[in-house]
Amino acid sequence: MALFKIEIEDDRGIWSDVRGPDGRVLTFDNEEAARRRLAELYPVQVKMEKYGGGKRTRVVRIFRTDKEWKDGTPPE
Repeated sequence: MALFKIEIEDDRGIWSDVRGPDGRVLTFDNEEAARRRLAELYPVQVKMEKYGGGKRTRVVRIFRTDKEWKDGTPPE
């Protein structure tokens, strides 16, 4: 099972995970759900990217480690 997360770039070019109110990284079971949430949380940045405003947001696929794959546990 693939998981996806959202990242946003700050003014210094540093990418950071988007976290929920509990401080945990937001993860999604599919890319479509991640993109919908990204557009809800950062509507201006997402729309600016369509008009050449530069890439400031992204959806990233999370890969498991060998241990997680063997144990069948999802990454945190």
